[in-house]
Amino acid sequence: MYLSIDIPIFRGIIKLMKYVLTFVLLMTLGYSYSLYKTSAPKEVPYPEGFRYWTHIKTAIIKNKKIPQHGFHHIYANTLAMKGYKEGKFPEGSVIVFDVLQDTTNSRGDVEEGMRRLTDVMVKNHSYDSTGGWGFEEFKGDSKLERAVMSSSVKKCFNCHATKKDNDFVFSTFRN
Repeated sequence: MYLSIDIPIFRGIIKLMKYVLTFVLLMTLGYSYSLYKTSAPKEVPYPEGFRYWTHIKTAIIKNKKIPQHGFHHIYANTLAMKGYKEGKFPEGSVIVFDVLQDTTNSRGDVEEGMRRLTDVMVKNHSYDSTGGWGFEEFKGDSKLERAVMSSSVKKCFNCHATKKDNDFVFSTFRN
């Protein structure tokens, strides 16, 4: 024999607890699903507004024999800045390599010309075969015209693999 309490307030509390437990279970399942690694990595998006992110460094490659000659500006989003400071880049880090032509004006000064390409690295667990990084290159000023194909991604990663100790990133941030 057991004690049965049939008071309306207890029925309401028990009903509320069922809803709360159901909600918690659904949220836990949703979160677990979001962590599940998919077999097909997401397409790397164009990094809107990257020129307003933290500027990491600039270099000028003058040798015209090098395919990516010109001005090289590197930008990092807030999460990537954490990676630059701590040495391990968190999920959601985005690093942009903005390459512009170098031109010489009538006074002999070197100036930026047209954008040649925008390289993008995105840290996301779905890119597990390339160290957790997705790679893309956008042509000129285009936000849609992509230059990196599936075979090129391996070439990007093979080069970046030499920097495995720095989470596959070449650049460093200087205060």
